[in-house]
Amino acid sequence: MRHKEHSEGPSVRVLRVGEQVRHVLSEILARGDVHDDVLASHPVSVTEVRMSPDLRHATVFVKPLLGRDEDAVIKALRTNTAYLQREVAHRIRMKYAAKLKFLPDESFDEASHIDKLLRDPKVARDLESGEEA
Repeated sequence: MRHKEHSEGPSVRVLRVGEQVRHVLSEILARGDVHDDVLASHPVSVTEVRMSPDLRHATVFVKPLLGRDEDAVIKALRTNTAYLQREVAHRIRMKYAAKLKFLPDESFDEASHIDKLLRDPKVARDLESGEEA
């Protein structure tokens, strides 16, 4: 009987499959295999793919180049989800075609916001005075 570890994060297998899905989607989008005008005119970065533990669901985080027309790009990806699911299942040879869910990657926006806050003179002054204590 196998002993199952109680870890907080996803298994190595789940992470590896997520990375494979990310690479395949990136390649499909970079080569222009999806016949969609919006996707053809907007380079898209697939920043992360989070797989469910059973590998049946994949949450795909994307960011259009320079963040332009993000809503239109997400809509185009969602319109072409069935094609992308088939391609991913075929290229990775998974037992089940993972259901793809496309979401905008907000991590860049959050990082910029935090950076902006830290550069605020009031916050910088508070940080400096906190170090003296």
